[in-house]
Amino acid sequence: MSLTSFLKNKDVKDAFKQEFKKPRLKLQGELLSPPLTNHYGLVGTAFDYLLRFYIKQVNPNAIEGRWVSEASLHLLEMAQLRDSLEVPEETPVMQKLKEMITEKPILSDPTVHKKVVEIIQFSRKVYAEFIRKGEMGSDLFKAVLLLAQVDVIYRAGIVDENLSSIDEKDIEDLRNLVSIVKPEYFKAKRICILNPTFGIASQLVGGADCDLVIDDAIIDIKTTKKLDLTRNFFDQLIGYYILHKIGGIEGMPSNCEIKRLGIYFSRYGYLHFIDVRDIISEDTFPNFLEWFKKRASDEYGMDI
Repeated sequence: MSLTSFLKNKDVKDAFKQEFKKPRLKLQGELLSPPLTNHYGLVGTAFDYLLRFYIKQVNPNAIEGRWVSEASLHLLEMAQLRDSLEVPEETPVMQKLKEMITEKPILSDPTVHKKVVEIIQFSRKVYAEFIRKGEMGSDLFKAVLLLAQVDVIYRAGIVDENLSSIDEKDIEDLRNLVSIVKPEYFKAKRICILNPTFGIASQLVGGADCDLVIDDAIIDIKTTKKLDLTRNFFDQLIGYYILHKIGGIEGMPSNCEIKRLGIYFSRYGYLHFIDVRDIISEDTFPNFLEWFKKRASDEYGMDI
């Protein structure tokens, strides 16, 4: 129920491969912050939060989207009302959330709801203090790890069996990752939007949000051991660009234009950009855009 899921469909993968030629690149860099545990997904999501918090400190006027963890809390609140929940047929995403609640009784567990409420409250308090003082204490690293645990509730309907438990090695990993961030990479000249969505186009693919927009670039954060622009990473960036062409970007002025797509390889402290003009064909892209809208509509039942 996301852009990532949509892009896994074989016909969609084939269409992207035919329309968009992945640049032949040999990225070079040193692995500056190797992983300390095998909690790859958890630390990756936690660092997404941590870097966005850091960027907000660097750019006080940055526009912030809703935390995915708060969408998880909303899902749990829906689950508490499951018997009386009525969802309009014209909102396919909400219908899918209702199906998730029905299929996964643990989402209705009041103990889980209570823990998530406490995590969100704690994290909001710690985040506000960080923005005010600019000091990265242990509570901030703990907060982003907890938020990462909560994220998967909304994204996959999964409740982490270790919810609220923290591995100190993961905190050390995050400290290492943030220590190699270059602030000049993320200092906006005009626009900074954190965790933006794509208007109605986000609903077209069952929900979509990207990590950040800085000036004329959509940037995705990848906390991976390999310095490699994989086909999946490339398609994800293209997917964001397509959604922005369909529905715009929440908080972005209409006179601004996305001209670059970027990936920040956090374990290397390396930010790589691709110029949109190098990968988009003005002749064929309009037809591809129409195909994408129809294919996504067929998949998720959302017409725009």
